[in-house]
Amino acid sequence: MLLKFHNSLDSQLNISQNYLPAIEESKNMITTNKRALSQQQSPRPSKKNLKFPQPSWAKRIPIIFTVTIVHLLQVTSSVSPPPLPILPIPTAQQISWQLAEMALFFHFGTNTFTDSEWGTGHADPSVFNPTELNATQWVNVAKESGFSRVILTVKHHDGFCLWPSDYTDYSVKSSSWRNGSGDVVRDLAEAARIGGVQLGVYLSPWDMHEPCYGNTLEYNEFYLGQMTELLTRYGEIKEVWLDGAKGHGAKDMDYFFDDWFSFIHQRQPGAVIFSDAGPDTRWIGNEAGVAGTTCWSLFNHTNEMIGNTDSKYSGQGDPFGHDWVPAECDVSIRPGWFWHASEAPKPALALLDLYYKSVGRNCLFLLNVPPNSSGLISQEDIQVLQEFSEIRGSIFSRSLAEDASISAGSTRGNLTDPRYSPSNVLEQGIHSYWAPGNVQSGWILYLDLQEAVTFNVLMVQEPIQMGQRIIRFHLDFLNKEGEWKVAAHGTTVGYKRLLLFHSVRASRLRLVVEKSRAEPLISYVGMYMDPFSIVHHISEVSSVSLVNGSHPLQQATSRIASS
Repeated sequence: MLLKFHNSLDSQLNISQNYLPAIEESKNMITTNKRALSQQQSPRPSKKNLKFPQPSWAKRIPIIFTVTIVHLLQVTSSVSPPPLPILPIPTAQQISWQLAEMALFFHFGTNTFTDSEWGTGHADPSVFNPTELNATQWVNVAKESGFSRVILTVKHHDGFCLWPSDYTDYSVKSSSWRNGSGDVVRDLAEAARIGGVQLGVYLSPWDMHEPCYGNTLEYNEFYLGQMTELLTRYGEIKEVWLDGAKGHGAKDMDYFFDDWFSFIHQRQPGAVIFSDAGPDTRWIGNEAGVAGTTCWSLFNHTNEMIGNTDSKYSGQGDPFGHDWVPAECDVSIRPGWFWHASEAPKPALALLDLYYKSVGRNCLFLLNVPPNSSGLISQEDIQVLQEFSEIRGSIFSRSLAEDASISAGSTRGNLTDPRYSPSNVLEQGIHSYWAPGNVQSGWILYLDLQEAVTFNVLMVQEPIQMGQRIIRFHLDFLNKEGEWKVAAHGTTVGYKRLLLFHSVRASRLRLVVEKSRAEPLISYVGMYMDPFSIVHHISEVSSVSLVNGSHPLQQATSRIASS
């Protein structure tokens, strides 16, 4: 029996290097006892000196205990694999686009000098003469205001090109500016490269000047020829922006969008393509810069027609969507898209409101700031952007929950695995996250702020690389009577969700996920105080339909309320 146990013990020695000395000691004890038994003479002992030998099972207790501990440590040291992503998920280019959060749009061209919004395509190119044009100023304004991407209207609907295209003379080479030798795209590309700002281009498909417009094959070739110039002459392009805008009475024209999209991805693999319906990022459905209170990155772009999309569908996305096509919220800082001397910019607080309703609803905020006729960003626009930046900094520079003690209703895997720990949600960003364990335990995060603080903004982020999951959630606080009360509730989260609500003073909070497409994953939870905004409502809940043809995962509210 001892020999068999000795051999069995040998098979366990590879379990844990940390316990080798203890196991070796036990093994030596067995060997010594075995030798003693083999050499022992067994005369019948006298009753006077009779000693009862220790039972063999008692001798094995230290060994069994040691092996059991080793087995137990082996089991508890195993780690759980990460949860599966829930499709669709974003590409690397789409994640980079989303992380940018905000971009500046520069509408600039002959319209700037003719006081027009939509030109006719017949303006004399000589009117374009921005004598003080300084693209470095544009880039610096973007950087200093917190915008990491700029997009230029290299050709608007009037067909005038801000680079010297080989395919038309209706461009800067026929203008008075720099005696026809200037190139606005080159200037901006160089300034963006030096300044570390991402560059995008808007090449309008509708061209009111080009004679071949209306001839489907010829114009599609013309458009792709101009696109080739832009994608091969100016370095890295991070976004290609186009739309289906067309005025009444325009010639019929079929655009070969699929050909264009494939070609753009081939020439600039790091770029995302914006249009009314994707393929990489979509229009929000309005030019007010406002997303729906429910906003999915999920979308079916093949069901939508560029130039004729459903604005409600674009604004909310689709929980049934098969494609990852997040939304971009475009709006101008002024009433018009091109600069007009008679117009003034929106105030900084209006931009803050738009920030909540774009970035704070899982979108990118694309703010048009048009250069003036001298070729510079106007000082009054710069002043507003600086104020906007300072206000955002004063609100969001530090979370009031950053030093909180945090726990969860459940956690994936064992508690020593940091990859899914609740504490991950205190580190801003999407690359780490809390993952819950058993669904029956509840999708709840508890935050103890140590002392009471006053706040009125909640920020929540999901790790979008794992898919968009959360359908509905709410934030509770513990009042002075020891009762949980709702501070705010919302629907989708995605990359970032900001909820603004009436001020709350509390030290203990809980974030409760009520419905989700799969087990919810949360990257970040932050609390902030916004002393500038006026709160008009407290709830952002909308009706939620079934997901993927079945009931979404749902926590029972009665169970949560009693926890």
